[in-house]
Amino acid sequence: MKIISKTLKFLPLFLFALVIASCSNDDDGTPVLPQPQNIVEIAAGNSDLTSLVAALQAADGDLVNVLSGSGPFTVLAPTNAAFATFLSDNGFSQLSDVPTDLLSQVLLNHVISADLTSGDLVGLGAGYTSTNATGVGGRNLSIYFNTDGGVEFNGISSVTPDGADIDASNGTIHIVDRVIGLPTIVDHAVANPGFSNLVAALGAADGDLVNVLSGAGPFTVLAPDNDAFVTFLDGTPLGDVPTDVLANILLNHVIGSDVASSSLVAAGAGYTNTLATGPNDNNLSLYYNTSDGVRFNGVSSVDQADVIGTNGIIHAVGTVIDIPSVVTFATADPNFSTLVTALTDLTPATDFVATLSTANGTAPAPFTVFAPTNAAFDALDAIPAEDVLTQVLLHHVLDEANVTSSDLIESNGANPTMLNGQAITISVPGTGDNIADVTDGAGNTDVGIVAVDVQAGNGVIHVLNKVMLPSAD
Repeated sequence: MKIISKTLKFLPLFLFALVIASCSNDDDGTPVLPQPQNIVEIAAGNSDLTSLVAALQAADGDLVNVLSGSGPFTVLAPTNAAFATFLSDNGFSQLSDVPTDLLSQVLLNHVISADLTSGDLVGLGAGYTSTNATGVGGRNLSIYFNTDGGVEFNGISSVTPDGADIDASNGTIHIVDRVIGLPTIVDHAVANPGFSNLVAALGAADGDLVNVLSGAGPFTVLAPDNDAFVTFLDGTPLGDVPTDVLANILLNHVIGSDVASSSLVAAGAGYTNTLATGPNDNNLSLYYNTSDGVRFNGVSSVDQADVIGTNGIIHAVGTVIDIPSVVTFATADPNFSTLVTALTDLTPATDFVATLSTANGTAPAPFTVFAPTNAAFDALDAIPAEDVLTQVLLHHVLDEANVTSSDLIESNGANPTMLNGQAITISVPGTGDNIADVTDGAGNTDVGIVAVDVQAGNGVIHVLNKVMLPSAD
């Protein structure tokens, strides 16, 4: 009994020594502390994220190792129920039915390469960030967050109660109640309440535009915000706008390629085409200028650039871009500022603006305008007085015809009669840098067409390097 008693006395000391030894490094005695878990380890230990873990293991791209890396990452982690709904909604009976490359992209659409807490998101209120999934042109997909009522992503997936701000060694997990599919540009428009008027207009217009813009693309959509539509409609109910007219206006905001803001800035200024149509079903031109932000047709500026979808890009704009007239382009393009001054301030007795704004199908529209640049006017000894200048300007306009460059080629050597009653001669191809050579009414042969086919809703513009002069007779 004494031996047992002595043993019991020494047992606490032995256990204490054992604890000390177990918490010590064999070499330097440094305590071994519990290591924080990474995102994958935390998910693996959560019984409501077993489908997510299984998906990470099944997907292409070794996502388990990726999300075990240093990060930082923010992972929007769908629950088991969310995955079950995703499979059912997309016609998959089980996870193994999902193509592994598609599964990888869907999962990466839940991963943001930054550590964002719910407090960070609430502080921002609403906006866009990028996920690690790939969208149009190899760019990272955008994701829209809105914290007006909880924290919601792309308008479909909300952070669950008690699911926010799960801290990991390499980032943060927010548990969400829906799998976030790969968004098209239409999905992005629907998700953002600031585009609700645009979505309503797309649904009301001819041409099934919602399905068109949900297609393969690629598209660039200049998306007017709600205020832009309110200003444009000016009290007119959307339902009172003819649906064919509405469709063409909306298509005037769509470019049939993916054009990032960086591409526009690199180009500086110039013309592209929209999917809207004008005379002879020609696609309308769109003028862009980046000297002060990114501006289209001189009336609409980009407020939010580069919202990336799977099939295109959205640039949010603050003004609806109406169907342009030839006057619209002359006014928007600073290369024609002298021409605009000549048409307005220097010829007040003639309302050139009203005439050249005539709608297509109403005489004397459509027009073919041969527009001299500022440099062309600068080459004159002096700008003529109003009576002569009026005849000079009329000599640059052909009425009731939308003559494109292809028409010029087909009618090589044509002698159209201009609004002043005198003919010019157009020869294709031109000499030197000229696309075509022009002989004016005064017999000058050194006039050249240097750019073609700026297509407006009521006519087309070709650019001249010299001012055409009529005969003095």
